[in-house]
Amino acid sequence: MNDNFVRIFDTTLRDGEQSPGATLTSAEKLDIARMLARLGVDVMEAGFPAASPDDLEAVRQIALEVGNTAPAPGRLPPIICGLARATRGDVDKAWEAVCHAQRPRIHTFLATSPIHMQHKLRMDPEEVVDQVREMVAYAKSYCDDVEFSPEDAGRSNPEFLYLVLGEAIKAGATTLNIPDTVGYTVPDEFGALIAGIMANTPGIEDVVVSVHCHNDLGLATANTLAGVKAGARQVEVTINGIGERAGNTSLEEVVMSLHTRRATYNLETGIDTTQITRASRMVSNYTGLPVQPNKAIVGANAFAHEAGIHQDGMLKHEETYEIMRPETVGLQQSALVLGKHSGRHALKVRLAELGFEIDDAQELQRVFARFKEVADKKKTIGDADLEALMADERYQPREIFRLEGLQVACGTMGMATATVRLAGPDGATHVQAAVGTGPVDATYKAIDAIVCAPNTLLEFAVRSVTEGIDAIGEVTVRLQADNGGKQTRTLPQSGRKQTRTFGGHGADTDIIVASANAYLAALNKLLVATGKFEAEERLEIDQASFGRDLEIA
Repeated sequence: MNDNFVRIFDTTLRDGEQSPGATLTSAEKLDIARMLARLGVDVMEAGFPAASPDDLEAVRQIALEVGNTAPAPGRLPPIICGLARATRGDVDKAWEAVCHAQRPRIHTFLATSPIHMQHKLRMDPEEVVDQVREMVAYAKSYCDDVEFSPEDAGRSNPEFLYLVLGEAIKAGATTLNIPDTVGYTVPDEFGALIAGIMANTPGIEDVVVSVHCHNDLGLATANTLAGVKAGARQVEVTINGIGERAGNTSLEEVVMSLHTRRATYNLETGIDTTQITRASRMVSNYTGLPVQPNKAIVGANAFAHEAGIHQDGMLKHEETYEIMRPETVGLQQSALVLGKHSGRHALKVRLAELGFEIDDAQELQRVFARFKEVADKKKTIGDADLEALMADERYQPREIFRLEGLQVACGTMGMATATVRLAGPDGATHVQAAVGTGPVDATYKAIDAIVCAPNTLLEFAVRSVTEGIDAIGEVTVRLQADNGGKQTRTLPQSGRKQTRTFGGHGADTDIIVASANAYLAALNKLLVATGKFEAEERLEIDQASFGRDLEIA
């Protein structure tokens, strides 16, 4: 491989999904995987198959479809990777899930820091070395491409790391990933750790060195770049930097740092940077985790200039206060003005320019109908409005319950009252009224009376997509089932059970309607997870995979 090329290993679907509230359905994971392939990631860690049967099935589906489809002419499908603890059972499940991909990888890990070996593993260093040697060799018996990670490498003894990594290479590892698992190191320290590994590990010249940093001190991107400068040629990242605790290294920050400072690093990636904004919005909408406005690269304020002196400089020359053009990351200003008199063709053309290809006539008709509804309320429709509409159209889970009507009465003179009409899974229409402390509370109580899925609302967030009183509003919610049951998943690092939370997204010029749709989206995910509607969904998945099996054969 070109020594100036940095592999992008995306772990949004594995480490990113471990963010509280970032639970994704199998269908959503598949959509994000397709998006990541278009983005051009080299390796896609599709999940932790041993976490649950659903996780294994989701990874299998991604391996079947995305792992056998070239994202562009002349390009190979991305490597599809499954995470496994250093146990035979985990490695078996990982291989069961990824074996369908054209380019499968097994990623196994074992802790090497004194605190983890003593208190978590309860193993002495010699036992750790033996288990690494055995499990890497076992993974190699399944798969030519094996990645090994010494968990908590940032707090491990460097001399012990050299020994463990050397044994992993002898056992067949092709990639060695160095994780700063708890985000403890600082850039100089982490860069020195990678440099030491490059200089002192036997056989290191025959493998790819990778870095995986967490953001607990806000240094994940800086540490990752320090590792790259020291010789690492794979970076493990997530879209929007999502992940456990303070998150992971952000894909967009690392990629655009290498892109913008090419003269400094003299390195390149295979990422199509014009897909970054769309990928960011998809992940945000699916997970229900909003992107903070001041987030680098993809935040709403990333290319906004409010200060007068900045605006004056921008008008004279863009590079006075912009180190990259918004078009580079997929933010384009439309030369095509859309309004209530615009037709289907103009809408389809503009959506295609924004990256939303619509080939199905029925989908185009649905989108056009929603577009006309908004256009009747707004004079012109901007790109942000169109993207919000498409997010609401495409990023919704399976609709078990669907909003058909909503009427709200509220104000200072009495209790807020909401009446909702939902279409249910039995084909019947359900109508319910409720009183609440405000219009959203009343709406949610009415929905709860119909759906009957006890839950705790953890987060409710509203943002305006554009300026003006007629702006489209986006709502994201996160909720958790009141009964644990099946709503748990196993965390690979600790082995403990994590109660799943479910996110939902809604967009409308009426913020109460957007709130209702966001809540229903999250409830529909919860209902599928309970198993009540699982059989039907699993049948759809198996039929789809059967078709893909035939095509691959």
